[in-house]
Amino acid sequence: MESLGTFLKNRRDRVTPDQIGLRTYGTSRRVPGLRREELAQLAGVSAGYYTRLEQGLAESASDQVLDALARVLRLDQVETLHLHNLARQSAKPGLSEPPPEEPHPRVLSLLASLDEATPAIVLGRRGDVLAWNRTGHALVAEHLPHEAPHTADTRPSIPRMFFLDPHTRAMYRNWHDLARVHVAYLRLTAGRYPTDARLAALIGELTMHSDDFATMWATGDVSDCTTGAVYLRHPTTGALSIDYQVWLQPDSPDHRVEIYTPNDTATADALHLLVPGTHRPK
Repeated sequence: MESLGTFLKNRRDRVTPDQIGLRTYGTSRRVPGLRREELAQLAGVSAGYYTRLEQGLAESASDQVLDALARVLRLDQVETLHLHNLARQSAKPGLSEPPPEEPHPRVLSLLASLDEATPAIVLGRRGDVLAWNRTGHALVAEHLPHEAPHTADTRPSIPRMFFLDPHTRAMYRNWHDLARVHVAYLRLTAGRYPTDARLAALIGELTMHSDDFATMWATGDVSDCTTGAVYLRHPTTGALSIDYQVWLQPDSPDHRVEIYTPNDTATADALHLLVPGTHRPK
């Protein structure tokens, strides 16, 4: 899905000599960022070894070398983790069909314990909805059946919805910001699970059918998904301003509980309208 060499070249092209205090003495340059030789020298490795790394010809790279490259390339913590994940991959990892994902019973207990006025969904490693409470369903996908997550074949895919479902796209006022987060997190996941055939198929499908996804994927951005703001034009409640936060699950580290909380009183009142059988509080 992505090789170590591809990621290194992408990041090498982003770093200019000025950013790291490298003098060029006014010479013309044919590359947008650092030359291979410059990066190798700054990281303390030979130019030949670095070239083999970028071309996929080196058998391995030590943690010390990877950390040195990350330092010169100005990678953050998540990007450095991704670099290490890519370095651990075999040159041509074979794809395999992963087993169906199932939410852990303790995750389902946590979901059940949340008040229905607090929207929450459980996501698998590829962004499939494994479970949701009634308000979580009504908030993110009320146009889909509530029972959709119950079986693997009918589970909604949040990445597919974001890029291929016009209804979902129209609902998010900050769609572009959130879409970039989804793409960057998919890249991080792809580095963790390079043999996941379903993940590879998802990325291929989105690349083929969404120009926006293909453009964002080509940037090479990688990041985690932990917190953020969501601004909706919800078909039932109108404008909503919400924060999301992601809770990781020790029993099932591939799975995340995403919880949504209102940013203002109007949004808090509106969320009550999404719970069947309740009324707007006075």
